[in-house]
Amino acid sequence: MFDPKDFATGKAKPLPVYLLLDVSQSMEGDKINNLNEAVSEMIKTMADEEKMEVEILISTITFGSDAHVHLPATSASNVEWSNLSASGLTAMGAALTMSKEMIEDKEITPSRAYRPTIVLVSDGQPNDTGWEQAMDDFINNGRSKKCDRMAMAIGKDADENVLNRFIEGTEHELFYANNAAQLHEFFRYVTMSVTTRSQSKNPNDIPADSDLKSKVSDESNLTTENSDESAQSDGDTNDDGEW
Repeated sequence: MFDPKDFATGKAKPLPVYLLLDVSQSMEGDKINNLNEAVSEMIKTMADEEKMEVEILISTITFGSDAHVHLPATSASNVEWSNLSASGLTAMGAALTMSKEMIEDKEITPSRAYRPTIVLVSDGQPNDTGWEQAMDDFINNGRSKKCDRMAMAIGKDADENVLNRFIEGTEHELFYANNAAQLHEFFRYVTMSVTTRSQSKNPNDIPADSDLKSKVSDESNLTTENSDESAQSDGDTNDDGEW
């Protein structure tokens, strides 16, 4: 007897991507505008690369004076991006706590999901109470400690020590964006990492940085070295468009 269940297509397995984005006052202007453009571009590319077997689920948590779920877990192909605006302080600890709660919640991040990718982007220092404990809890306890973690420092005032602490124990280096081109290239790198995983035989395997750097559209703009020469002490940018 014919049974349609025998021919049913299995439900796509989610590959969660969490973006933790600094929207504090210091991100105002060129930084937030380029961040919006880069994230929107990333989402569109991920939507185009989604496969029937793997669903790329994107969540965005912003942090200014507090943390906010800007985009709840949504399939890349269904995201309608709403631009971010900058204001307030830098409540990174609150964002880490909120994202950890979402990762630990199996209704939001199912047990059947592939290993999540977490991307932390900031141009300053966390200034909310308890951020150190929130950081330690995220990288050392529960399901969140198994996530793939990436980080990018925007501009000369980003706290490298904090961001390096976030990626401790991963294969990744800290990326730097001292201008718009580097910011856009970092998100192309994130896109390449996630889409490579979505198309691999085992999406839980994390591609090596060295393999991905040669595949991004302009490797010369992607940097894991900070350049003090690119920063000036006054103003958001210099004549070369550097932050």
